[in-house]
Amino acid sequence: MLLKDKNAVIYGGSGAIGGAVARVFAREGAKVFICGRTQARLNAVAEDILAAGGAVETALLDVFDQQAVEAHAEAIAAKTGGIDIVLNAISVMHDQGTHLVDLSLEAFMRPVDGFLRSLFITSKAVVRHMGGKRLGVILTLSTPGSKMAAPGVLGYCVTCAGTEAFSRVLAAELAPENIRVVCIRPHAISDAPAAGSYTRDLFKTQPAYKETGGNQPVEEWLPTSDMAQGTMLKRLPTLYEVAETAAFLASDRAGAITGSVANLSCGAVLD
Repeated sequence: MLLKDKNAVIYGGSGAIGGAVARVFAREGAKVFICGRTQARLNAVAEDILAAGGAVETALLDVFDQQAVEAHAEAIAAKTGGIDIVLNAISVMHDQGTHLVDLSLEAFMRPVDGFLRSLFITSKAVVRHMGGKRLGVILTLSTPGSKMAAPGVLGYCVTCAGTEAFSRVLAAELAPENIRVVCIRPHAISDAPAAGSYTRDLFKTQPAYKETGGNQPVEEWLPTSDMAQGTMLKRLPTLYEVAETAAFLASDRAGAITGSVANLSCGAVLD
């Protein structure tokens, strides 16, 4: 097992990506602590993990409540002796498709503040309980927006670039503490809308989807969309691929990787 006896905390653990990663982490031997804002969705992930023989605990948590996040991390560390792996997989609904001339400051700042604020809060909460003799790993999530220059996604592209910069700088800061930081950069994930991702509603606002008349479900449109055709592999990554990659990067087998971006965009961008 890649993650045997590891303690993993997943913020946004009831979402499409967070849930997929939680299931794979548990399969690979980690005890998984999943956090989210909807107990029913957390329970659905937990039931899958328990049915497969894994270990999991759930917690209702607002990642924007810094005191609550710190108290939760402290409680886990007190119970387990430390935190080994952390993934921030929260989502923030944001604007895609509006150009600067019509974009409000609030809409521009919503993803910047939301994603990066949560990343700061969760990372700060866990680092004091990681590293030392036990190698710690912080995983973050970005998209090809960090590299692409495309109209109508100003706030989100700035957010993704900021996430990758945050991860890179934090890796340098935490390396002496024996903590690695790795950013995972998938493209739009083909089966995420069907798994309940917020992207089901997000993509409905995109001009490319609206041009189809909106008659096709997002789940059917996305795998054959221009986003998919614009990749080298002519397809989008899957939740399975993201989760399996996350498990490898969180494991000791990837112990020399830090300050890096794992590009799972199927060739949409190159580093």
